[in-house]
Amino acid sequence: MGLPAESLPLRPAPSFDREEELMGLYLGPVAGIDEAGRGPWAGPVVVAAVILDPARIPEGLDDSKRLTAEMREDRYAEIVATAIVSVVIGHVRRIDRDNILQASLWGMRAAYRALGVPAGSALIDGHIIPRRFPCPARAIIGGDGLSLSVAAASIVAKVTRDRLMIKLSRRYRRYGWESNKGYGTPEHAAAIKKHGVCTHHRRSFSPIERALRLLETGAEELPATATE
Repeated sequence: MGLPAESLPLRPAPSFDREEELMGLYLGPVAGIDEAGRGPWAGPVVVAAVILDPARIPEGLDDSKRLTAEMREDRYAEIVATAIVSVVIGHVRRIDRDNILQASLWGMRAAYRALGVPAGSALIDGHIIPRRFPCPARAIIGGDGLSLSVAAASIVAKVTRDRLMIKLSRRYRRYGWESNKGYGTPEHAAAIKKHGVCTHHRRSFSPIERALRLLETGAEELPATATE
């Protein structure tokens, strides 16, 4: 006789609980902050900051990775129509100069300042609060799946970056960025092997560094297909 099936616990949806706690502590609105594009071999990192209106929170906000492209686009339109939103682009030159972590942390500070509205506090996805952050902030690992404000920021950052990569793909058709968005897919690796790298590849990332060395020496191996 078989054993009864075990039911898996349901993942809780993001809530506004943390925002309400911080609003009570710091007597001001809360900015959710998240980034998109830390792992790809090419293209910018994009950071978004969002202050939701507690009376007009869009339905269905969640970690952008758990939503389809169509769902992200729908929610993006609702977010920008009802919330205070800013977006900052960390270009490849900055990533290669400072490294991807520092470029992301710079973007978090810049996105907060670009809101143009002083927030009482901020919720930041991840485990690091940038130095000299302009307001009290709390870092939350997996925040885009826990906080509605961070989820909103993750959607805005992801949609913005995807649109940028699709636009770049029209000029750099060889790399398939309209589908891989600059990540290290087999298609992307094969295109680098055949065509080399371009100005939008992150030369500080080890797969691209290896590709450049191999292309210079005429070797056949290319970087393993994985995100950095």
